[in-house]
Amino acid sequence: MFSFFKPKGTIDFMGHNKLSMIVSVVLTIASIVLLATRGLNFGLDFTGGTLVEVQFEQNVQLKEVRHAMATHGFPDVVAQNFGAKGDILLRMKPSKSANAEQVGDKVMGVLKTLDKNVQMRRIEFVGPSVGNDLAEQGGLAIFAALGMILIYVAIRFEWRFAVGAVLALAHDTILTLGLFSLLRIQFDLTVVAGLLTLIGYSLNDTIVVSDRIRENFRKIRKGAPRDIINASITQVFSRTIITSATTAMVLAVLFFLGGNLIHSFATAMLFGIIVGTHSSIYVASSLALWLGVKKEDFMPKVIEKEGADQKPLM
Repeated sequence: MFSFFKPKGTIDFMGHNKLSMIVSVVLTIASIVLLATRGLNFGLDFTGGTLVEVQFEQNVQLKEVRHAMATHGFPDVVAQNFGAKGDILLRMKPSKSANAEQVGDKVMGVLKTLDKNVQMRRIEFVGPSVGNDLAEQGGLAIFAALGMILIYVAIRFEWRFAVGAVLALAHDTILTLGLFSLLRIQFDLTVVAGLLTLIGYSLNDTIVVSDRIRENFRKIRKGAPRDIINASITQVFSRTIITSATTAMVLAVLFFLGGNLIHSFATAMLFGIIVGTHSSIYVASSLALWLGVKKEDFMPKVIEKEGADQKPLM
């Protein structure tokens, strides 16, 4: 519907919605194909295995630890700095021929070739069945979050916005998983926590936009739905950019200085903020517009009082 209504300074976001939606659909399909063909690089939390935390008295480089472990039968070991200086965390895939105690003894024998005074701080074993349960529960947690969001937004706003919000969140989650599949970044429980955090962050941004659209549908008398949506997004655009930029600054610090243990979480959040900002502006609002949202959907219903249609007695 064409309209001459256009407040001063309004950005025509919906004028680019077709192109942005095409890009989103292509990236979503590509991510699904990657997940179906390459899968995710599951970490110890999901595959099972042995975790050993050790403390070196001397300064030992991680590459030296990895080389020594690979030479003595642990080619897939993941070595990370953990806690204080000299503390190293080792993650190994499950062994069919040895239990956790035997693995721990063998690991300590290898590490003592680097430092005779190395000490074991702790050792943990995660069975494959436990890993499968964690993977299932993590997936259910994400689907449960999306389902509750669908119900909340449908009640709080309007069902068209609920559909747009949930599809936007699914879009963010699938693209983030696609990035992890493409780059073969290890997928563990910290990434699941990052995805759930991302869902909450992106939902907050979507609700802010939806709330302003609903407010302007009730307040602005002139203009087609497309014009009102453009005006609403323009009004909250500076808030969206400032919030995303400040959050990205903190996550960038975690990404570069937080260490390997939090690297996956920071990666998921940094990428998620980018696609989440895009989906809040284009995916959620565009879907609501294409589903036919209009002013009448947000106007309060007039409840007739009993006897209001009767003429007063003279």
